[in-house]
Amino acid sequence: MVLYPQNKTSDFQDESSGGQRGLLHIIGSGSALPTKNNFPSSQMVEMRNKQFMIDCGEGTQIRLRQMGLKTNRLGHIFISHLHGDHVFGLMGLITTFGMLHRTADLHIHAHPDLEALLTPHLRYFADGSPFQVIFHPFNPAESETIYDDRSVRVTTIPLKHRVPACGFLFEEKTGERHIKRDMIDFYGVPVSRILKIKQGDDFVTDEGEIIPNDIFTTPPTPPIRYAYCSDTAYSEKIISVIEGVDCLYHEATFAEDEALRARQTMHSTARQAATIASKANVKKLIIGHFSARYANKNVLLNQAKDIFENTFLAEDMKTFEF
Repeated sequence: MVLYPQNKTSDFQDESSGGQRGLLHIIGSGSALPTKNNFPSSQMVEMRNKQFMIDCGEGTQIRLRQMGLKTNRLGHIFISHLHGDHVFGLMGLITTFGMLHRTADLHIHAHPDLEALLTPHLRYFADGSPFQVIFHPFNPAESETIYDDRSVRVTTIPLKHRVPACGFLFEEKTGERHIKRDMIDFYGVPVSRILKIKQGDDFVTDEGEIIPNDIFTTPPTPPIRYAYCSDTAYSEKIISVIEGVDCLYHEATFAEDEALRARQTMHSTARQAATIASKANVKKLIIGHFSARYANKNVLLNQAKDIFENTFLAEDMKTFEF
């Protein structure tokens, strides 16, 4: 995993992601009480040249400007639950998009109540907006596919919290097989047949000989998977869903000496987040949703690393590659 700060200063510009297969931009990594260094929850996931926002806490659009993050490919926002630190930035972001003359529709996937809550605000503050805001309600208590296109699938992960809440599993779909150019040339395969071979077909010569597909190809690149699990108390029910993901974000609101408070508020400790990562055999763990009481988050990082070594802090304005 590569971790580096965002130093761009451009104004919501559109840029290439540099060919990376998966990027996770931490927009806000704090919990309910904002601090100087940690805004409330928000992230941007980039997969297959698409952008997806997860949660939109207060100050999200400020962080976007500070990071110089592009938004021209942002079409879908996923809201984990209806606590203010995960949604209070949404209305401001929508109105700003209107002032920037966005024309592409914006799709919001959330608990059904969000549409009822936001619609009066949209009518009052965003009347005449040049784009449509389209709500896609889902049941946080059930695991279901809520987004599906040719290359990416998003599935909900029911979580354990004080209000209905879910996480999200982003999965890249398996791509085409890789061509062995030398074998294509050796057998004189017509260009018109290459696509079918990449999709797994055998090749039949003019003489009727069947040449197996694996002569011409190698297996496709394994698809990448990213799981977002916040807010939630410790729950082993999610393990089977997130098993083996390339990158797991799991809330770690408290250190272990606040385990009782974590249980009362239905949050997790850093050690609990790491235990989930270990039991699920994930490749990398990012912890976040930090309580404002922790000016120095190394106590959280160290407690997580005691259980799962490959753990990173989800600090604001950092980007992770996976």
